Amino acid sequence: MQEGQKTPHTGVARFMAACRREQPDMTPVWFMRQAGRCLAEYREMRRKYDILYMAKNPELATEVTLMPIKTLGVDAAVLYADIMLPLEGMGISLEIQPEVGPIIHNPVRSLKDVEALRVIKAEESVPYVLDALRLVRRELDGKQAVIGFSGAPFTLACYMIEGKPSRDYGLAKSLMYGQPEIWDALMNKLSDVVADYLVAQVRAGAQVVQLFDSWVGAVSPSVYRRAILPYTRRIFETVKAQTDVPTIHFGTGTAALLEAMTEAGGDVISVDWRVDLDDAWKRIGYDHGIQGNLDPTLLLADWSAVEAGVKDILRRAENRPGHIFNLGHGVLAQTEPDRLRRLVDTVHEMSRR
Repeated sequence: MQEGQKTPHTGVARFMAACRREQPDMTPVWFMRQAGRCLAEYREMRRKYDILYMAKNPELATEVTLMPIKTLGVDAAVLYADIMLPLEGMGISLEIQPEVGPIIHNPVRSLKDVEALRVIKAEESVPYVLDALRLVRRELDGKQAVIGFSGAPFTLACYMIEGKPSRDYGLAKSLMYGQPEIWDALMNKLSDVVADYLVAQVRAGAQVVQLFDSWVGAVSPSVYRRAILPYTRRIFETVKAQTDVPTIHFGTGTAALLEAMTEAGGDVISVDWRVDLDDAWKRIGYDHGIQGNLDPTLLLADWSAVEAGVKDILRRAENRPGHIFNLGHGVLAQTEPDRLRRLVDTVHEMSRR
């Protein structure tokens, strides 16, 4: 190697450098839902097992988690799990119906319902998740970063109150607005469970953790600050106090909430395609990293359109340290894996330093 030439980073070094706003050798890439329906090997496994069975089997979860590493060449592996898993330990009866999503058999809609919820340690509630993380960390052997995650209290509360996926979250939001004492009791319990869950994942091997607040775009900034931010902030503060890993804060439809979400916490703020990356970074502040933000549907278009989208995002990032390339949300099921592999290679080549 010639004098002055940089030593190539491994995926884990590249990813961790970006999380800490250091300059990696090239922009790291991973995708939400990268271990999922777009991969033929995964679809084959799903013909044999349901989602919860796979997520609760550490060997199967590890196998799925590692699929996109060899297939797509991403810089990080995100654990194959579901945001609903910790709720079972709280006493929630649920199933995940194909093409529908989580179904809650005992929705939480009264103070009595909230009081009945248990707050127990992750080691007791979801030991299989922690076992899977240990296996993944061992299998990757320091080559790619390991990402753990949890659903955020607001998103989990929406599922628990509605009892199923919703478009308008009418039951959940009406309870939040009209019965604040019940809302506070529920969010406090969820905050305790989520914070402990993330810390336990770090202790089991996660090198970065992401908090998914998938449905938080359903509220205004003032409502967010009043009814959501305090609980989310407590989670990030707990993780920071008890671990030394970077954190990512994710939501969709959050163009109006970026400043408030940044106040709530997270070393890296994940943005979707509804806001331009450079404008978002200015609002978030350059003392934070940023993740995103290619529209997932762009991968269904001609490659020239994908390439133009990649160039635009990298141009807006301006080679600043702290950018993690990702989609604005999860990989669509109809996406060709070869497209994702080509996207990873293109981002790496275009951003090589």
